Amino acid sequence: MSQDSPKPPGPPPGGGTGSQPSGGDMPLWGDQWSGAGPAAGGMGPPPTGSSGWAAGGVTFAGVLMLVNGGLNILQGISAIAKDDVYARVNDYVYRINLTGWGWILLILGAVAAVTGWGILKDAKWARVTGIVLASLSMLFQFMFLPYAPIWSVILLAIDVFVIWALATYRPDAPHSR
Repeated sequence: MSQDSPKPPGPPPGGGTGSQPSGGDMPLWGDQWSGAGPAAGGMGPPPTGSSGWAAGGVTFAGVLMLVNGGLNILQGISAIAKDDVYARVNDYVYRINLTGWGWILLILGAVAAVTGWGILKDAKWARVTGIVLASLSMLFQFMFLPYAPIWSVILLAIDVFVIWALATYRPDAPHSR
């Protein structure tokens, strides 16, 4: 750019991150403020609460809650039926009788399965209930860690995803595309 140019030198296109391969003044991810789409070859804007990613995440979260509820029911029944299914833990702070854990998991599983069905049916109450149940499930799985550590860690990760998916989805928001 020469010194006689009417345009003062400023940061390169894209907010000062270097030259953009698309060659325009718009960053690769599009102009989020004007609603313009991405430049040629761009990846598009990040997912919003009404995007396909969020809607797919909620559907997946509903399926996970439904399946997780069923698995919790089976886990609870096995703990109620036979008290020696899981190893005994003697010096864990959150020690509870396995029959008590069985009833907790059975009830939580039944409510989670109904909530997962409600999420798949797009019931508004189910999203809030799903967040609460996934939070409770995280707490209970943390307390169940010494009995089934790998399974509890897997369910903790699933619960984090369910909370994220249900919290970010906005079905009433206008679609960006």
